[in-house]
Amino acid sequence: MPNLLFVCSKNQWRSPTAELLFKNHPIHLAKSAGTSDKARIKVNQKMIAWADLIFVMERKHQKILERNFSDILVNKPIIILDIEDNYRFNDPGLIDILTTSLRDYL
Repeated sequence: MPNLLFVCSKNQWRSPTAELLFKNHPIHLAKSAGTSDKARIKVNQKMIAWADLIFVMERKHQKILERNFSDILVNKPIIILDIEDNYRFNDPGLIDILTTSLRDYL
């Protein structure tokens, strides 16, 4: 069962919405976290090690992960979704974008 980690800045809207799409999924387990010190759940080394695939909302999140976790990111795919911070939690527009972007995993 592949483990999916979704990362945004504060782990309030985008990444928790993505995580929710995989709740009770038959194939994947999902978690979400944020890169900011103010994140609801801050990404950490244990989460990075747990993940088989890492999805970031913006390129800046990828750069932060590479800077802070370069030693454990070896051979871990990071997929940039290019979703700007313009949505609230569970926003229908955000769900549509995520569903399209994650079609191969849902």
